[in-house]
Amino acid sequence: MWSTGTIWMNEGKTGYDYQVKHYEEPSEEFGLDGGKISKMHIKKHGDHWGNALVSYERSWDRHCPNEYEIKAVYAILIEKYN
Repeated sequence: MWSTGTIWMNEGKTGYDYQVKHYEEPSEEFGLDGGKISKMHIKKHGDHWGNALVSYERSWDRHCPNEYEIKAVYAILIEKYN
């Protein structure tokens, strides 16, 4: 199943759009950290998906950068879907 949305940070000043493909059961082979997420993309709200800050499609294409807000969005998505 695909889930999409926007997570707002910094008191609603900065938004991050996400797309997450997740399953009912975890997958050691394809799941992110052996979990239920098989695909995840995070980008700044308003940017094109080609400018994704995080990209995981059964393996890492673009790792999560070491920026507080993006790591927080990533953690929220892991908690909710993985």
